Amino acid sequence: MADGEKIIITANGMEFTATLYGNETADAFKKILPITMNMSELNGNEKYFYLDTPLPQDARVPSGGIRNGDIMLFGSACLVIFYDSFSTHYRYTPIARIDNPGPLPSALGRGNAEVAIAAE
Repeated sequence: MADGEKIIITANGMEFTATLYGNETADAFKKILPITMNMSELNGNEKYFYLDTPLPQDARVPSGGIRNGDIMLFGSACLVIFYDSFSTHYRYTPIARIDNPGPLPSALGRGNAEVAIAAE
């Protein structure tokens, strides 16, 4: 399992590391890396991108809500990077958590963002 393995996220010239969770979804996600995506904006708190390949899912409502820096799967193929914390009733499958998400909102900016993710 991928638990504890690192990935590198690059957005707007800023680089972040993230720690993969130890689940089947994170393992499958790591296998499709590297990937560069033009992520779309949604609700002023997240960027999303529909993957070409569906990933295994084990969706649940996140206990404690969404946190800035969460990387999750919505449905089977929608990758979401959250850059603001909030409560939700939607169900997601966790993939990874950005280690230092503080500057993430400014890195992702407003509107769509080009984001690259690679294995460390």
